[in-house]
Amino acid sequence: MEAEKLKPAIEAILFACGTPAELTKIAQALEIKEEKAEELLKSLMDDYSSRKSGIKIVRLGKSYQMCTEKEYAEIIRTVLDLRRNSPLSQAALEVLAIIAYNQPVTKAFVEQIRGVDCSGVVSSLVARELIEEKGRLELPGRPLIYGTTENFLRCFNVSDVSEFRKRIVMKKILKNHQKMAKTKTRRKNLRKKRKYDRTLYNSRNIAFYLSFAYDTCFVSFQI
Repeated sequence: MEAEKLKPAIEAILFACGTPAELTKIAQALEIKEEKAEELLKSLMDDYSSRKSGIKIVRLGKSYQMCTEKEYAEIIRTVLDLRRNSPLSQAALEVLAIIAYNQPVTKAFVEQIRGVDCSGVVSSLVARELIEEKGRLELPGRPLIYGTTENFLRCFNVSDVSEFRKRIVMKKILKNHQKMAKTKTRRKNLRKKRKYDRTLYNSRNIAFYLSFAYDTCFVSFQI
């Protein structure tokens, strides 16, 4: 295929797929290397961003998808008569936070942290396609291990899990520094820092972030 037709071809592929298209398959279809396909996709993403289009292309792990900008979500819901996603319960957000931040993990690991049975919550998150089975541990009973899905990345508007973890950490660090700047003594600062270190991995703090992100997620463009 001629070089000038590669970007329009990728655009057509993403539009026709509706669902995430794997980078490997895109490269194979266009008979180019994955590095070249990724370069073209980044260029296409910049094109959409620069012209302030109502559509954008997002990276979801090793896949890409064409989506609408979240600011037009309400308009799209009205035209397509779509219902807003029912909110996740606090328990579901906490379980999802634990899995997302520590994955892959077993249900027993989640229950050990929360101190209650999580079978129903885990099942509901699987049904919503926010988590999925990632295999089994080589331990007695071979328990299932769980991790997040592409749908999780799409709902929370992140490219991969590492980006999600970075957002959580940076949000906490910024909040901590802002608080420390207001203190008057070094001793108080150190006490606050120790408290911050202990609460960095608190599932409820992460669950609060997930709740905010889930409420403001964008509507994927589907054909």
